[in-house]
Amino acid sequence: MSGHRLFAWLAAATFAALVAQPADQARADGHETLLTSHGISAFGELKYPADFPHFDYVNPDAPKGGFISFRGTLASQTFDSLNLFILKGEPAQGLERIYDTLLTRAFDEPDAVYGLLAETIEYPEDRSWVIFNLRPEARFSDGEPVTAEDVAFTIDTLKTLGSPQYQIILDDVEGAEILDTHRVKVTFTEGASTRDLIAQVGILQILPEHYYRTVAFDESTLDPPIGSGPYVIDDVDPARSITYCRNPDYWGADLPVRVGTGNFGCATYEYFADRTAAFEALKSGTYLFHEENTSAQWATGYDFPALENGWVVQETLTDGRSSGAQGFWMNLRRPNLQDPRVREAIGMLFNFEWTNQTLFYGLYERTDSFWENSTLQSSGMAEGAELAILEEFRDQLPPEVFTEPAFVPRINGPQNSDRRALRAASALLDEAGWLVGDDGTRRTAEGETLRIEYVGASSSLERIVLPFIENMTRAGIDAIYTRVDFAQMEQRQEDFDYDIIIARLVLPLSPSVELRTLFGSQSVDARGTLNLAGVNDPVVDALIERIIAAETREELETNVHALDRVLRAMHIWVPNWYKGTHWLAYWDVFGRPDTKPPYDRGDDTWWFVQEKYDALQAAGALR
Repeated sequence: MSGHRLFAWLAAATFAALVAQPADQARADGHETLLTSHGISAFGELKYPADFPHFDYVNPDAPKGGFISFRGTLASQTFDSLNLFILKGEPAQGLERIYDTLLTRAFDEPDAVYGLLAETIEYPEDRSWVIFNLRPEARFSDGEPVTAEDVAFTIDTLKTLGSPQYQIILDDVEGAEILDTHRVKVTFTEGASTRDLIAQVGILQILPEHYYRTVAFDESTLDPPIGSGPYVIDDVDPARSITYCRNPDYWGADLPVRVGTGNFGCATYEYFADRTAAFEALKSGTYLFHEENTSAQWATGYDFPALENGWVVQETLTDGRSSGAQGFWMNLRRPNLQDPRVREAIGMLFNFEWTNQTLFYGLYERTDSFWENSTLQSSGMAEGAELAILEEFRDQLPPEVFTEPAFVPRINGPQNSDRRALRAASALLDEAGWLVGDDGTRRTAEGETLRIEYVGASSSLERIVLPFIENMTRAGIDAIYTRVDFAQMEQRQEDFDYDIIIARLVLPLSPSVELRTLFGSQSVDARGTLNLAGVNDPVVDALIERIIAAETREELETNVHALDRVLRAMHIWVPNWYKGTHWLAYWDVFGRPDTKPPYDRGDDTWWFVQEKYDALQAAGALR
């Protein structure tokens, strides 16, 4: 899955909100208490009341107009489709701009959502179903109204024809019933953990049923689709750029959840052949906003004239999210990687300390948790409530889960080839039955070679990967690096055709059903899911379901601690690095609110300042 499709899906799938408070309560027939609310949040009250004017982190008076431009995703460096919802094709970046959802996030709360297409929601205390009350004024970009029929169509279509991520997310949705033009009831499967399901449905992009009467949903296309969001597709140059411009007739511009957001008249994503070409384009103003992902570039590359003249701003912003599960993911579907001793040994052969000092200018810290830099990260010995949970599965877990602290990667020496790490890794491989032959290569008693293939598409990562490959070779592993183009990388990832790949997943602060697609057994053979490591374990499945069913924040965190500890003990990845910040460089043509939302980069609340742009043009900085 490409990086931007991965991000778009995680953004949709992971920010579920859970119990609505405050809410109006009413007694329905049959003595069932119903709640009516303008939004829902995780385990406490909503920050914003029903009559709130706008989110606190926006400028309600921000001017509209102008433009912003970004570098297109480096995950694929191309696009050939405008269909975000299926595996076929490589979708363009930014497509989420053209769609509205029933509910939308507040980025200053960890997991709260508020009404967008839906003005209110109604549901019983057990959350076994929900009624979305649509705003009568909601319109698609072609002027057609958004109705209950569109919501029902969206749920049914994504559940049956959407990519596996959508299908798994909607697995607990029994169906949608049209009550009238603007009311739709969604019922959840009996016995399902319903805590998150209202919000999971609420954050789906709503599709126009009338449009797909004549357009095949399950085919990729370059014809601009219809949506109800604030932007429409203005210009498409396949594999080169895509531009979205504000719909002047956007129906929801004055809604509290939209005030102060989407301020740019147009937003363009420019695609480049590689990082070097993209960075050169930033220097010349070909695009205006850039988030840097390369430490060497950040440490040494920002000395160009536009920066020295004050035309470009270099800035570090705090990222309040979990810092992300960045690592080398090992494919447990492969026979040679099913032994955890082999995986642990491979992990020992990545020297983060040497990499950080030699290649990263000491700018990173080592990742060890899947919820790094958050309260969800497990640490130390298992004890208390977390230990009690793990005790239920003692006979199915490695002994070290109970006898050792949560796994943390070893600290290696200053040379890439750390002899202590090599000896420790070699001992584990010997123990696993992979012995060194006369030619220095490890084989089983039957003569099978321990061959490991790393597959990648990014030239910038070779400086990190190749020393790792060299260390595996020193340990007797027949390790190879296979460089493919981005289209091939997309295909191989979707088909799980790799031994090791590198990826970063930013896991949510209120994890829920998306965990089934990341670590659950039901996704292990589902092509195109994000179960990159091929985790297929009954204990992991059980812990995921306990997380989904947790009724309090404390219970959620305890179960996530247990899952984090178990996954780390399985050695399904080689943890990489994190920084917990955004590295930004942008041309000084923007204004922004005084407050940055803690759980988002925040650029959707920025605006274009024409006077700044004119001054840079007058100075010859921009053409």
